[in-house]
Amino acid sequence: MKSPALFLDRDGTINHELDFLTNPDQIHLLPGVPSALRTAMALGFKLFIITNQSGIARGFLSENRLKEIHGALLHKLNEEHITVDRIYYCPHHPDIGELPYRKDCDCRKPKTGMIKRAAQEFHLDLKKSFVIGDKMIDVQTGASAGIPSILVLTGYGKAELELCREEKIAISYIAGDLPDAVRHIQQTVHQSQSTCSS
Repeated sequence: MKSPALFLDRDGTINHELDFLTNPDQIHLLPGVPSALRTAMALGFKLFIITNQSGIARGFLSENRLKEIHGALLHKLNEEHITVDRIYYCPHHPDIGELPYRKDCDCRKPKTGMIKRAAQEFHLDLKKSFVIGDKMIDVQTGASAGIPSILVLTGYGKAELELCREEKIAISYIAGDLPDAVRHIQQTVHQSQSTCSS
């Protein structure tokens, strides 16, 4: 049986936004995130973080340093009894940096390579999944993958909401933060279950 998933942006969605996070000590979870992710897990969702990390292409950090950062993030989440099934990241930029990081790849959001990879590796039900992030590219990624997308107003969310409106990009739900997004998902799941049982 296929599992539903939450595809979560990292910075500004799970942890505080920094222009380029380059040190594990800079990882600080946003308020309410642990409780929200535990709720999502209880609803049966697998959790995936999908994040563009062009700082690697730009030379701001190495892939080894990124692994340290993600190790720190996973440690903080594990302490809160949260299991992230996998972190997928795109280290590329189409115009900046040197090979192999300077390339027009299929994984850089708003392209859907990271979602497709997760779906193949974990046998996911994308029709019952959600993309959550604080940027227009997260909304576009969800739309391109045929997945409902939720824009959170933490991080860059408020400015990106205006950009989405200017570009006339449809958003499935606008959430104040990740806990609000998960409450919406919980309501959606319960409504779906009620419809199926009636």
